[in-house]
Amino acid sequence: MKKILSSALVLVALLLAPGLVVAEPLTGEQILEQVDRNLEPGDLEMYRKIINIEPDGQRKEYVLWFLKKDKDKVVTLFVSPASEAGRATLRLGDNMWLYIPNVGKPIRITSMQSVVGGVFNNADIMRLDYSVEYTVAEMSEADGQILLDLKARSAAVAYDRLRMWVDKERLVPVRIDCFAATGMLIKTLHFSDIKDIGDGAVRPAVMETDSPLYKDYKSVMVSANLKLRQLPDEVFTLNYLSRVKDLR
Repeated sequence: MKKILSSALVLVALLLAPGLVVAEPLTGEQILEQVDRNLEPGDLEMYRKIINIEPDGQRKEYVLWFLKKDKDKVVTLFVSPASEAGRATLRLGDNMWLYIPNVGKPIRITSMQSVVGGVFNNADIMRLDYSVEYTVAEMSEADGQILLDLKARSAAVAYDRLRMWVDKERLVPVRIDCFAATGMLIKTLHFSDIKDIGDGAVRPAVMETDSPLYKDYKSVMVSANLKLRQLPDEVFTLNYLSRVKDLR
């Protein structure tokens, strides 16, 4: 009895100790924001290779130079193949444009279209922070992973709902199921090969997607050479798209 009482007193003393901070568990919103920071830690540039694989095994590859500023500004520049080099895209919030050299002015595009074909759409390629487009509707845990049910903040978002499995230790996504407003599964994103892709960003280097709407088709996106970089707002404007290539 004395030992139990003594242990209890020690516990009380520790709890009342000045300066002792008891860590509160992260909320779903805090976890989602940390996922965003781990995937894209601030203003940056990086390269992404997109590989589209058809049912017969044929492959088509694109290399894009990706620039991001704040949480809602994205520019991509096509580096290869040669037939696409010089094309560029701009995303400002929910608005997207495609610039094609020798064409009069940038063309408006939508989130569900794809500038590279395949299973990835424009929203996947020019993704904003998840916490910008989604709110956490529910959170649970299973098998060492955190499961976040995310609901779109507006009807302009490409997917109405996401189910995101998050690695509990690293706080990076493992898998994301993407749903339409009708509840239909549009596609699944699989994340793998966690490593330092540049500037200390340890995150999945590979994102692969498949879709019940594109049977036996697959698309893979590989990220590399991430560098933190501050760029002026002018770079993320329609008038600058023709000059983005000069920044490489």
